Formats: sequence, C-alpha cells, structure tokens
Amino acid sequence: MSDDEDEEPAVSLGEHTPVEGAPLARVTSRLTWPKEKSEIDRLEGESVVRTPDGPTPLSSILEDVDETYFQRSQEFEGCVRAVIGTGPIPTADE
Repeated sequence: MSDDEDEEPAVSLGEHTPVEGAPLARVTSRLTWPKEKSEIDRLEGESVVRTPDGPTPLSSILEDVDETYFQRSQEFEGCVRAVIGTGPIPTADE
C-alpha cells in the first residue's frame, strides 16, 4: 500500500441521514417459508417498512396484495414490491 491510499476514502460516503422504517428484506428474513398472508400479518403486520411513499405498516401493504399464500420469500417480496413500487426512499430530513 502507498501512503496515498490511507489519506482519503476512494468514495465519499456523505453524512449519515436517518431513514424511517425497516428494509423489506429485513422483515422477510424474520419469517420462515412457506407462509400464509394472514400469518405474515399476524407476525409482522405492525412492522414499518421503507417505501418510496414513506414508512408504511406492513399490514397496510398486505391489504393490497392479492395473493394469500407465499411459497418462498422471493414470491412474497415480489408481491409487496408490486404494491409499494420501487424508487428512492425518503429520508427523515425530507
């Protein structure tokens, strides 16, 4: 290593900006699969998930999901993302 590498990071990381809610993947990882929608709502419905529209309780999102049974976590996440969309997540400062 040269002395230049120790002076500054290669990428500026910026300041820490808080983001409300949990990532969907974190909520999904707490569950075992397969799982019924009603059981997901019972176990994690109060969890607040990060969405492009701001933090939203999972139970509110599940109301708009048509599927009632999820074989795998990827299937569940796909259905939830179809409801909440994708895009930048607002920070607490916005």
